[in-house]
Amino acid sequence: MKAVTLLGKEHIEIRETNIPTIGPGEVLVRVKSAFVCGTDVRFYTNGKDGIDANNPRIIGHEFAGIIEEVGSRVHGYKKGDRVAVAPNYGCGICDICISGNNQMCRSSEALGVSVDGGFAEFTRIPEAAVTQGNLAPIPEGVSFSEAALVEPLSCVYNAYEKIGIYPGDSVVVIGSGPIGIMHCLVALMAGATKVFISDISEERMHLATAIDPRIESLRAGEHLMHDLLEKNRGKLADLVITAASVAAIQEQAFSLVGLNGRVMFFGGLPAGKSVVKLDTNEIHYKQLLVAGTTRQSLYQYRKCLDLIAAGTLNVKPLITAESSVDEVVTAILEAQSGIGLKRVIVF
Repeated sequence: MKAVTLLGKEHIEIRETNIPTIGPGEVLVRVKSAFVCGTDVRFYTNGKDGIDANNPRIIGHEFAGIIEEVGSRVHGYKKGDRVAVAPNYGCGICDICISGNNQMCRSSEALGVSVDGGFAEFTRIPEAAVTQGNLAPIPEGVSFSEAALVEPLSCVYNAYEKIGIYPGDSVVVIGSGPIGIMHCLVALMAGATKVFISDISEERMHLATAIDPRIESLRAGEHLMHDLLEKNRGKLADLVITAASVAAIQEQAFSLVGLNGRVMFFGGLPAGKSVVKLDTNEIHYKQLLVAGTTRQSLYQYRKCLDLIAAGTLNVKPLITAESSVDEVVTAILEAQSGIGLKRVIVF
């Protein structure tokens, strides 16, 4: 089979390798659709600890496909089932896992990160992931590409559940990449009446407003406050979401949110740059709630699959290009440069 193999910084090879052999508690998935995400971009740009020419890794953690084979001890799945694959799984027995947050387990693993992932024609799903429910049946009418986008969408849904979005809210999302646009779509779903997006890229903002005309654009940087007050009837936002990994955006967020407002730190910052300046009086005197989230629970993953199936959330417009597995590096470089939104890799 063909597989996208990371061997180090800016070193990816499309290799011919053996189809994985599965154990009695494992499942083999024939991958149909997969997407590049920011994690793949970081791995390509910076490399990853523990991965080199002697210890390669098949990357990719946003994917869906068809079950090709099930182990003898596997129950509830069969060959031919269409499944979306949640990448994160834990030990299954610690307090965090039992609480439903196995993605935050101290011993958590992730397909495409710590074990081989979905940029391959076939992917082995480890027994722990099978038994914890990481394989989600794809509802009728949902394409493989839509199902593969459940992974980033459910990360966004996690943020929505954590910070809360309520009918009538005004929401500012800073960063108009695929994740930022997903935040806007979820805010509209939740009943926000004013949803704004801001980015240094006019092209990215145009893509966002074209997907849903209810999304309004705000100029980035020093113009952002002026545009917000002008378009929001002189009011600050109820919620500001930082959907870009830039320290200055996190610092700016507090000045854009009004009394009793909320700030969601969604985009993490690079190592060594995560300490930012903030005026704690903004939090204190405005009575602000500040939160952050990472990844998603399996419940949130399946919930988003249902929302797509019901037509409540439409992720199709986020797919702006399609290519074969041989063009994964092109897809990574386009994501790095902010070209388009999501390029689906079709197997």
